[in-house]
Amino acid sequence: MMRARAKNPAGSAKDEKYRRRHDEIIDAAAAVFARKGYHGASTKDVADRLGIRQGSIYYYVPSKEAALEQVCLIGVEGFLRRLTAIRAGGGSYTEKVRAAMLAHLEPTRDRHDYVRTFLGSRHHLPPAIRRNIARLTRDYERLFESLISEGVAAGEFRAGLDSRLATLGILGMCNAALTWYGIEEGATIERIAAEFADMVLDGLKQR
Repeated sequence: MMRARAKNPAGSAKDEKYRRRHDEIIDAAAAVFARKGYHGASTKDVADRLGIRQGSIYYYVPSKEAALEQVCLIGVEGFLRRLTAIRAGGGSYTEKVRAAMLAHLEPTRDRHDYVRTFLGSRHHLPPAIRRNIARLTRDYERLFESLISEGVAAGEFRAGLDSRLATLGILGMCNAALTWYGIEEGATIERIAAEFADMVLDGLKQR
């Protein structure tokens, strides 16, 4: 996933070390938020997870709120980047929808804490930041919707399909997997994505 750009201290020799520590702090914040919830977590919890002093956190992230913002931005920007690449790539629209569903589900395994925090805590952000996150989320939904609409226009998906409702249904189903992923034996991300795509595409395809 794309990293939020860290503010680097003066001196290029320190840049890499600074970025590495900054990223470790954001990873730790995502894990703490996912486990305790935003209001139940503190910067002390983040520091304890890394074995550092609480005051050290503020050299890299000015507040708990700022850490939540970066966790949410990393989450949504990663989704946008992957879907943009899939839409621009080759293959049929059926193949692209399959790839898009897998790309949406993979962070449930690879960035579980980020996804859980994004879905469960972004409403705790202040209004201006929340609006920016919401705009990026809408951009993602519109990108997914346009993929389906283009499949309809190409004659690959059935005429009269409501692309907006199809998009919301697909994303809702994929997001719900977060609540039970890891509990169902043998339900790998690849298997879940394939089963979900089979169900969805059976309804989307032109008959």
